[in-house]
Order: sequence, then structure tokens, then C-alpha cells
Amino acid sequence: MNTPKLILKRGRSKSILRRHPWLFSGGIAKVLGAPDLGSLVAVCDAQDEFLAWAHYSPHSQIRARLFSWQESRVPNGEEFWRERLAQAVALRSGELADAETTACRLVNAESDGVPGLVVDLYGSTLVLQFLTAGSDVRRDLFVELLWDIVNGYLDVERIFERSDVSVRRREGLRERSGLLRGKALEGPITILENGLTFEVDVGGGQKTGFYLDQRDNRQILRGIVQRYVRFQAPPRLLNVFSYTGGFAVYGLSAGAASVVNVDTSEDALAAVRRNLQLNNLDTSLSEDINGSAFKVLRELRQAGARYDVIVLDPPKFAVTQRDVKHASRGYKDINLQALHLLEPGGHLLTFSCSGAISDDLFQKIVFGAALDSGRDIRIVGRMMQSSDHPVALTFPEGAYLKGLICRASKA
Repeated sequence: MNTPKLILKRGRSKSILRRHPWLFSGGIAKVLGAPDLGSLVAVCDAQDEFLAWAHYSPHSQIRARLFSWQESRVPNGEEFWRERLAQAVALRSGELADAETTACRLVNAESDGVPGLVVDLYGSTLVLQFLTAGSDVRRDLFVELLWDIVNGYLDVERIFERSDVSVRRREGLRERSGLLRGKALEGPITILENGLTFEVDVGGGQKTGFYLDQRDNRQILRGIVQRYVRFQAPPRLLNVFSYTGGFAVYGLSAGAASVVNVDTSEDALAAVRRNLQLNNLDTSLSEDINGSAFKVLRELRQAGARYDVIVLDPPKFAVTQRDVKHASRGYKDINLQALHLLEPGGHLLTFSCSGAISDDLFQKIVFGAALDSGRDIRIVGRMMQSSDHPVALTFPEGAYLKGLICRASKA
């Protein structure tokens, strides 16, 4: 087998030896052979010594996605990928056996050793995203393997594709969405998460239909609300960037006195109401505000509103490093306004899902907001993506979701 090679520049092997899965174009001295979009390539050092196997992305700054460092086993067939995918699914066997949760992530791209492939489970539906050239070229193979592997745990009715994301353009790929195998979709899917029921729009919702990565953090909110109910009084909850109301459902189910949901999408707010009804929760305790969070937070402050618990779960403000400065201002603004709305002793759960914003920078941003607010604020907990979204130690970029639980002084 005559596999194309990528020969590195001198001194550019360090990250590869540390098993980081990304090789940028600037580290490559020359390309031997003529690799196609998504082709298997061997990555070699400046002395032509083998380092790793990768998939080639000629249109991307990330020129190769590395996934195997074992030279003797050429990872180019069904057996290799069946083993890799089966291992990822097996790691979620606890979630698959949990009768109170019927939705989770089964394959988390680079962190599961399958670059560019995301697989989410919603009941009996698998939703796939092919985000890179290497995963896209192997689309049919991955569909067949996943159908077989996951059916070993439960009955899969369909596989649906949600590769309608802009990141594919950097890989030279067009956006794509639709049924890949099995029964056609007939409206939203209903799932369970920690015993609560949610409606999921697999075909048109954000991400693959639901923010599965916040599952553990929604459970944290539930615990905070329950402690208020037990030791103080039912709290008033402000849920900003609510989407379809995951935090609202958890909050009211735990005994919150009320919840205000803020989102720019009226469709999302309508889904909040449906999700509350699915869980037999009193919708009269829920108020919806359709508008920009930046504007709404200021209006609530001017109106003298106060809340015991505030959740800030904004979309990705920084896509690349070029966006960091502007995004930082946005994060500071919403956190500053939220702190002005927080009751003494209240809790702020604040998040960033921007991979370009580090944990350290995010904490500094929230510190700046606290300083400007004049409030005495302490960090009492940290949050990240749920356990079915693992982060490989060799790939710190996989830890994109970060959150702080902040508590205001009572004085």
C-alpha cells in the first residue's frame, strides 16, 4: 500500500509526540504523493520517521486530523473503525442502561479518537454530524457500523444527519441534513433526561436538537433550587438564553417559585411552554420574554427586578481567536447586568461554550464584571460539559464548555 505522507518541518514534532490530534498547515514541509480530500496519510518527522496516521484536509488550516500512533496497524478498513466506534459506545453503557435518561452523546469526535464525527442519541434516533473531510469521506461506513453497534444495546429506528454547520466550509464541504437510514421523522422526538421529559426537534433544532452537554449542569441547578426550598424559600429563577427551557424545567420541577425565560426566538419560547406542560408543571409560574438578552437584562434592572438564581447560558460568542476581544466584552456585559439583578446571597450560574475563551480568561471576565458591579462575589463551584462529552487529556481544546457557580454576599 503506497500511502501519501506529510513530512514535518524540523522541530515541529513535539505536539504529535504528545498525541495532539491536530496538525496545522504551517508545520508541514512537504506532501509526498497526491492525497485526496479526507485521504489517509502518514505523518512523518523531518527525517521521514513515522509518527502517526491522519486524515487529510487540504482546504483547512488544520491540514491533518490525527487518530492513531500505531504504525504496524494501517487504520483504513472496517475492522479498525468498528473497534473504535464500539469502544466509544461502550463507554456510555451506563447512560444506555439508565431508564431515566434516553438521550446522550455516543461519539465525541477527537476525544473518542474519531476526528470530526459527532453522534448523539435521542430515544431510538441517532443524529450524526460529519464535521471534517476525513469523517465525511467515511460517511457510509460510519452509518453502517453505528447502525449495527448501537442496535446491540437498543432498537434504533433511524439515523439522521445534521451536518448543516458552517465549520464544514473550512473543510471544503457543503452543508447537508436529512435522513440517512430507517424510518422518516414525523415531528419532534420525546426524550427523558434525569426523569424529566423534553421535546426535541432533531430536524431543525440547534446543534443536533438539544443541548446534551448541559445535562449535568441542569442537575446541579436542580440541587441548588432544592436547597433554597428546604432551607430558605422557593427561589425566583431568571433563565437567560433559555432555548427550549432545560434549566426552566429543572428549576420548576425542584420547587422554584417562578421562572423568567429570555430568548430571541419565539419558537424556542413556545417549546419552553410545551416542555413545562410535558412535565405537568404550572405554566402560570413561567414568564417568557422574547428579545435580546443584552437589552432585556438592562430593562429588568431599570424595572428593579431581583432574582435568587440566575442562569446565563449564551451561544458561542467567540468562534476563533479573532473574536476573543469582542466576545469578552459581551460576556462581561451580560454578567455585569446579571449581578445587578442578583439578590444578596443569590446564585449566578454563568457559562461560556466558546473554545477560544479559556477557563482563566472567563474567570477574569466574570471578576471584572463583579468588580464593576460593586458586589462581593465568590466562586462556589465550577462546571463543564456532561460526562458523556469526555475530554481527552491530549486534546484540551475539547473542554469547550466552562461554567462558574457564583454566590453573592448577603451583606
